Amino acid sequence: MATTRIMPLHVGKGRTESRAISNIIDYVANPKKTDNGRLITGYACDSRTADAEFLLAKRQYLAATGRVRGADDVIAYHVRQSFRPGEITPEEANRLGVEFAKRFTKGNHAFVVCTHIDKSHIHNHIIWSSVSLEYDRKFRNFWGSTKAVRRLSDTICVENGLSIVENPKPHGKSYNKWLGDQAKPSHRELLRMAIDNALSQSPANFEELLKLLQESGCEVSKRGKSYRLKLPGWEKAARLDSLGEGYGLEDLQAVLSGKKAHTPRKKVVAQAEPPKVNLLVDIQAKLQAGKGAGYARWAKVFNLKQMAQTMNYLSENNLLEYAVLEEKAAAATAHHNELSAQIKAAEKRMAEIAVLRTHIVNYAKTREVYVAYRKAGYSKKFREEHEEEILLHQAAKNAFDEMGVKKLPKVKELQTEYAKLLEEKKKTYAEYRRSREEMRELLTAKANVDRVLKMEVEQGVEKEKDHGQR
Repeated sequence: MATTRIMPLHVGKGRTESRAISNIIDYVANPKKTDNGRLITGYACDSRTADAEFLLAKRQYLAATGRVRGADDVIAYHVRQSFRPGEITPEEANRLGVEFAKRFTKGNHAFVVCTHIDKSHIHNHIIWSSVSLEYDRKFRNFWGSTKAVRRLSDTICVENGLSIVENPKPHGKSYNKWLGDQAKPSHRELLRMAIDNALSQSPANFEELLKLLQESGCEVSKRGKSYRLKLPGWEKAARLDSLGEGYGLEDLQAVLSGKKAHTPRKKVVAQAEPPKVNLLVDIQAKLQAGKGAGYARWAKVFNLKQMAQTMNYLSENNLLEYAVLEEKAAAATAHHNELSAQIKAAEKRMAEIAVLRTHIVNYAKTREVYVAYRKAGYSKKFREEHEEEILLHQAAKNAFDEMGVKKLPKVKELQTEYAKLLEEKKKTYAEYRRSREEMRELLTAKANVDRVLKMEVEQGVEKEKDHGQR
């Protein structure tokens, strides 16, 4: 089962920015843990010089934006992704790590994926630069990012037939969130309702609105320029400007002066998703694996419900003939695989462009330093003073040789091609998601029908045996 953890990398006490990123890169890229570096993949950077490239990107970001942070500045982000022992190969784990990083960063940040095989459980270390490839913004670690990381990792695992932690321990969810629609309205919701009721009585001005609120039992006070409201039974007052759009001081004054209409806020009720067709449970196999009689009873009820849902799905989609169902499932699978191949081809070319563009920029920025280094007779002292620039220049030249680039393309042309591929990928991905869901439903329905037919055949054979014995 895949588990995840996200960790921002700060500049710590007693270490420089360069040392902070070099330490973690050195650890995750350890040859002893990554099969001599075979299980390391870089995106929009050379994994061998990723620390230097991340630092150069940071400096370019500072030069372009002028935004400077203190010791709490995040220089990179680190995600650890672990898999159940024996469930995945190292190569597949590395591929899924790359897919996760691309989807989570939307391909806008350089990253390195290192797959470790020194433990009983294969796990990925994914590190991406906090600075975007365009050097104009940074990745912001948003509220709920831990849950987003887990959900994306789970989604990728499910898509690839891997197990996940089905009931992870909840973190930070309030009691009202657990209650859902049955939760009692919050203080602010009650205050908004009180304001809605007062406005329905058409007060002439804001003072009259406050008077109506007080008559309804609401306590009104003012601190500085902020109005504060509190209903009976609540300990703390709420500021008027904290009630949301349409309930601030300026909004209410505009409503009372007739400049705008008031629209009461309605509580958004999440619509339950329609039941999906799920695979039938192989009860006999589960019992042989050690499940008890209670599980068998639950599984029988579950299978009955799933067969009912399967029949509904087949009827609604006019798939009651097995040959038609088989043909539709095969066609949906072929279409899904075709779209998947298109997306992978686009992503491969986009990755090539991103790497090439990065190396071209690095080559141009460090060319003068390297020329000076060559003129200095490859001086050791000069190299020590300009090691980062020299390493980046050499990495760029090696990359051009490996990619067979004879003449460097213009960065603007690469950006145009990248933007076109990205737009095509977005359009294709929307169709890919729809086709994936369609394929999943068809294959699940077909598997359920196949299982029922197999059970009927097995029961028929058992009856013949019993009849022959008699």
